[in-house]
Formats: sequence, structure tokens, C-alpha cells
Amino acid sequence: QVQLVESGGGSVQAGGSLRLSCVASGSLNNIYAENWYRQAPGKQRELVAGITGSGSTNYSPSVKGRFTVSRDNAENSVHLQMNNLKPEDTAAYYCNIITAWGDYWGRGTQVTVSS
Repeated sequence: QVQLVESGGGSVQAGGSLRLSCVASGSLNNIYAENWYRQAPGKQRELVAGITGSGSTNYSPSVKGRFTVSRDNAENSVHLQMNNLKPEDTAAYYCNIITAWGDYWGRGTQVTVSS
């Protein structure tokens, strides 16, 4: 089993920055990918950014150039640096880890961006 705890959400004005963190514990062998998803009210959950076990990254077109995903292996954590935030980035953000043994989710952290 893997447990994920997100932190770093909050309320900011447009143009501001936040850094989300996700600390993982449990069986962390054979990680395929670590992802950040978000879900706004009334919308489907969408992939925001991800980093594979080999370190390759991918981003949604809506955040590319503004968000950066990174991993700290020593701390078993994955981070999402979010710059130049926009009101449309308002959502609950979820950490997701895919391992050889399963697909795991955190409980989410709320990000609210005001104009």
C-alpha cells in the first residue's frame, strides 16, 4: 500500500505562485509515474503534469510554461511549482502515483486563484 499526503494549497491572486507537495509512504518500489491531477467544480478530473520513473515530464497545454513538476527521491516526494496562476487554475489538486502494484491517490489540496 501507498499513502499520499498533499500540502501547499491555498488562495492567491492571479499572477501569484504556489508550490504543491505530495509526500508518499509505504511500498514505493517500481514507480511508473507520479502525476498531478485537478478537478474544478462541475468538471472532470484532468491530468495537469506528470513525471515518469525515468524522469521524463509531461504537461497539459493549459499549464505548460507555468507549472513545473519535480521529484525528490530522498524525501519520497513530488512537487508542483505553479507560477503565473490564473483564475481558471482554481481546483482541487490531487497527487497520483502509479506503481507496479497499483494506482494510488491523495485526498487533494484546494487551490483558489482570484482575479
